[in-house]
Amino acid sequence: MHPQIVLFGAGRSATCLIDYLLTEAAVHHWKLTVADGDQTLAQSKIGGSPFGRAQGLDIRHEESRQQLVSGADLVISLLPPSLHALLARDCLSFGKNLLTASYVDEDMARLRPEIESKNLLFLCEMGLDPGIDHMSAMQLVDRIHRDGGKVIRFLSHTGGLVAPSSDDNPWHYKVSWNPGNIVRAGSGGAVFREEGQRKTWDYQELFGRFREVSLPSLGRWAWYPNRDSLRYLERYGLEEAQTFIRTTLRHPIFCQAWQAIVAAGLTSALPLSDVHPRTYAQWSKPIRPRITEGIQPLLAFLGLFDEREFPAEQTSSAAILQGLVESRLAMQPRDRDMIVMLHQLVCQMPSSRDKSVVQVESFLRVEGQDRLRTAMAQTVGLPLGIAAKMVLTRAWDLHGLLIPTLPAIYEPVLRELAPLGIRFEERVS
Repeated sequence: MHPQIVLFGAGRSATCLIDYLLTEAAVHHWKLTVADGDQTLAQSKIGGSPFGRAQGLDIRHEESRQQLVSGADLVISLLPPSLHALLARDCLSFGKNLLTASYVDEDMARLRPEIESKNLLFLCEMGLDPGIDHMSAMQLVDRIHRDGGKVIRFLSHTGGLVAPSSDDNPWHYKVSWNPGNIVRAGSGGAVFREEGQRKTWDYQELFGRFREVSLPSLGRWAWYPNRDSLRYLERYGLEEAQTFIRTTLRHPIFCQAWQAIVAAGLTSALPLSDVHPRTYAQWSKPIRPRITEGIQPLLAFLGLFDEREFPAEQTSSAAILQGLVESRLAMQPRDRDMIVMLHQLVCQMPSSRDKSVVQVESFLRVEGQDRLRTAMAQTVGLPLGIAAKMVLTRAWDLHGLLIPTLPAIYEPVLRELAPLGIRFEERVS
């Protein structure tokens, strides 16, 4: 029997992963099943490859889902994070390894003892951010520690942005991944360490307190702290660091406009009241006192002041806003997106004739090929694809609930990503 891979989810981030797996399937005689609620979409990603097949699937239909999992040698999930628990329990029941690009949440963490007892590998956070950020940062940190150094300051910035050649709207942003995640971004606030102090920023202030960083050849961009950075302090072996912040990059004017949207309550997922406005202009009234000359063009471009009615099925502010984001900030056929990642480390190195304190910067820039093979799809999908190959060829002898912070994981993955165009440039000063 040929090894069977089952991929759940054929959305925006799946294209390059499917391409990679089908190419490797031709070499290793694997079979790939792509399961999605939209079978036509899944089939379009597979094309005419004899090594793949598409299957329509309601992920909540237990019998159909478990039939796929039980016949798999490896399961990969690109489903929304809230649905990973369904597949995780199935993988435990049938003794299958699981790969995801999503954060390890509480539901997944609770499964750790059972995953370990069954000698399975559940490798999570194996995409871009989280994923490539972990691997590239750990490669730097481990090298500095081997050289006897100490990391004093650590910042890791990541942005899914629009390529300069396609930057033609006042937001300086277009949607290249899940638009729902864009609307919810930052909703949990942020926790980080700065100058030895634990800092907490809540959602209402997150975008308004952005800071700026200069990106090579790209100028000044804004950053805001991303989720709970401190959960990775021990994982990175950086308890020593006085500053430890993982961030998200956006254009400064994006942050200013989004801060007004958040403050006005227009990202709320709560159901609208029974008596609620029907037009975008009426719905967006709470933002009016917050409008400044700088952000007015962004809000108008997004459609907040349109007098037309929004769809009846959009029953929360978050759903209304997501609809606008999807339509007004959509990638056009000739558009290209861009991924940028910048690690900034300040290190105390052993005394020598050189300076004892050095700054290390490691920078990644990837542009999409087209509307489907985006930079986001490349950087999310290719690490998962390489990990799948490592598992199926038995190149890894790894078990447990892991993220890619181990040299055994990050060294071969980063090595294979480099000739695929995902390569970091380093500068030491």
